[in-house]
Amino acid sequence: MGALTGDNAGLGTVMRDGAKTAVELYNKENPDAKVCLVEADSEGTETKAPGVAKNLAKQENVLGVVGPGFSGESHAALPIFEEAGLPIISGSATDPSLSEKGWKTFHRTLGNDATQGPAAAAYIKDVLDPKSVFVIDDNSPYGKGLADEVRKALGDVVKGDAQVEAKQTDFGAVVTAVASEKPDVVFFGGYYAEGGPLADQLKKGGVEATFVGADGLKDENFITAAGDAAEGVILTCPCIPGEQAEGDFAAQFEEIIGEAPGTYGAEAFDAANVFLDGIKDGVKTREAMLEYIKSYDKPGASKNVKFTETGESQDVVVWAYKVENGVIVPAQQIELGS
Repeated sequence: MGALTGDNAGLGTVMRDGAKTAVELYNKENPDAKVCLVEADSEGTETKAPGVAKNLAKQENVLGVVGPGFSGESHAALPIFEEAGLPIISGSATDPSLSEKGWKTFHRTLGNDATQGPAAAAYIKDVLDPKSVFVIDDNSPYGKGLADEVRKALGDVVKGDAQVEAKQTDFGAVVTAVASEKPDVVFFGGYYAEGGPLADQLKKGGVEATFVGADGLKDENFITAAGDAAEGVILTCPCIPGEQAEGDFAAQFEEIIGEAPGTYGAEAFDAANVFLDGIKDGVKTREAMLEYIKSYDKPGASKNVKFTETGESQDVVVWAYKVENGVIVPAQQIELGS
């Protein structure tokens, strides 16, 4: 479940393809007991998510959901999944409060923004060493939550703040505000649909600051939208580079999907495999699947997969990436707690 169409489908389809890879490999190894992958398109929005969740919840043979992809849609859908006892494992939703609602059905295979935000701030402080930072967010649960973590971690180095809205295209007022502050770094918390044009307009407005974003921008669509402004942009992500995944994941993904794994492909692959391992071990009900997830502890493509009592991943990594020659490449793993 995630954004398979809409403004942020570039992120959602990679997650779908990670799950698809896991299911196809499973069905190849278990031809007499095949599993069907149901693709549920929420467009990544809070308005579409409840209807999609209700449709999945009423299908009794659906034992688990890989997703939802984004934090906002997760907040909208999870009360429905909770009532239906339908377990979900997101490989991408990072809002910390998702694990603070008491939902028994919620799990994720990555670290949240309470980890990513301070890691992004540490990279900004230790590697970029700015005298001043301007922080912008898109007023979404994901973007604002992440930006607030960065604001908190950087403290007095933050000299300016601004907020934009989903589907906004004219960022003239923000560009003027940033240009007047002349910061060394601009951090944006949000998705590429707004982040790309924002970076482009900042550059055209004479802003020379290093642009830093997070996983919501880590997609080729950001580079397309940002144009020349994408070069040199830093992106953080609680996801591993696909080519550094454990085992044969990268090769298997490319063989099945036809391209190299992108952002959260490995994390979605791991989420799907939790459910597939449960089915292989004889799980036939949602209640039994929830119990199975509680004790799950196996190596995955992205990390060892094991969950805390609140559904958080016990193993967390955060990487910094950089746009070089029009391509997003790994820069370094960020040491947590630095």
